[in-house]
Amino acid sequence: MTAPLTRALGRFVAELRYEQIPAEALSVIHMGFTDCVGVMIAGRNEPAPQKLKLALAPAPGEARLLFGEASASAPEAAWINGTAAHALDYDDVALRGHPSTALVPAILAEAEALGATGRQMVTAYAAGYETWAELVSREVDQHHTKGWHPTGIFGAIAASAACASLRGLDAEQAAHAIALGASQSAGLTANFGTMTKPFHAGRAAHSGVMAARLAALGFTAALDALEHPQGFLAAVSPAGRFDVESPLQGAWKWRMPKSRLSVKKYPMCFATHRALDGVLDLLKATPLDARRIRRVTVSISARNIKILRNHSPQTGLEAKFSMQFAMAAALIAGRATLAELSDDFVRRTDVQEMMRRVTVEPEERLDPNPNANGYAIYDLVTLETEDGRRLVGEQINQVRGGPDKPLSRDELWTKFEGCLQAGALQVPARPLFDALMALDTCPNAKQLHRQAAR
Repeated sequence: MTAPLTRALGRFVAELRYEQIPAEALSVIHMGFTDCVGVMIAGRNEPAPQKLKLALAPAPGEARLLFGEASASAPEAAWINGTAAHALDYDDVALRGHPSTALVPAILAEAEALGATGRQMVTAYAAGYETWAELVSREVDQHHTKGWHPTGIFGAIAASAACASLRGLDAEQAAHAIALGASQSAGLTANFGTMTKPFHAGRAAHSGVMAARLAALGFTAALDALEHPQGFLAAVSPAGRFDVESPLQGAWKWRMPKSRLSVKKYPMCFATHRALDGVLDLLKATPLDARRIRRVTVSISARNIKILRNHSPQTGLEAKFSMQFAMAAALIAGRATLAELSDDFVRRTDVQEMMRRVTVEPEERLDPNPNANGYAIYDLVTLETEDGRRLVGEQINQVRGGPDKPLSRDELWTKFEGCLQAGALQVPARPLFDALMALDTCPNAKQLHRQAAR
């Protein structure tokens, strides 16, 4: 018998209160908000959000755009800000996608419109994250393999749950909002490496704001939209191996304290990060002249090979989804930062030549860690030099910034400060960082923008 999943999630969202959130989850939420605002500001001047802003031409409204002086209606602000937050592919990772880039822009925009408190924003994030986690847990296979971008398909539903929480919708209204979000789920991995990938995140945030607003007005949707044979879980399942039978538990089984978030050290697809850690450690132990490297072999999972689709990128956007470029940047520049993700660097002759020396091989054994989600048992980099040396890196199965190897508060601050500098936002970074890391104490969303304006 099919469990009434859509209604059950609506009830969870409607009944969730700040006091129920575990302490371990609160620290994850603080980190998610802080990192997302940082990367949103870093990406504020990127072509994707700027072109979207031009296309929408929004009239002034109740929510700030990109932490600047301009404003728009909350749905449009969520759309533009969400696109900016994902524009650099520098935002956090969990649950097979990028939760914060869909949740935080939607929550911030709607919280400004409603005058919501920090506690209400934190509760909304928890509602959205846990809704996403519940749906991911019901699918055996990896959505990327079928061509779905999880941030787009789950993000719309999660953002709808978050905004339903912010608006204080009752259980039935929240279920309608979630079902409305499900019908707005979209995002193809074929568009990775283009401006459309961050558009997925922005559209998910926009969908969440609109779904909750419509549901509050009595707009209806199917109250079995998630579990129906022609519903969300069936539609997006790679192989039809999904679970609609298991009921939600009476006492909520919190997933955030276990799944947590991975905060990126490098502004590239997360599938490159283990190998980047490995090659940079290898170079630190044995400095090499890149010109003397004859061959680079990288072993990663087959799923991640499929995601990293660009083998000979010509632009910074394309390079974000290229293991060949990740290795070339590390070997030539000794790092992989925003500075290397420029079209000019990608097209340099030495970079293009080094990419041709990189071979990526599949590792069929998968990492059993539940947080690994389709990664190999380990990623491995091997370098061969012109003089016959063969240097083998460490077997990397815990990425820096991941749940099992998190960044320290100082490292988070360093990234945040760098993001504000990259976005050319001329405001004191520390007050905004501190306010986000203690979001529960914030009296309302507008106070965050006042911190940014100091």
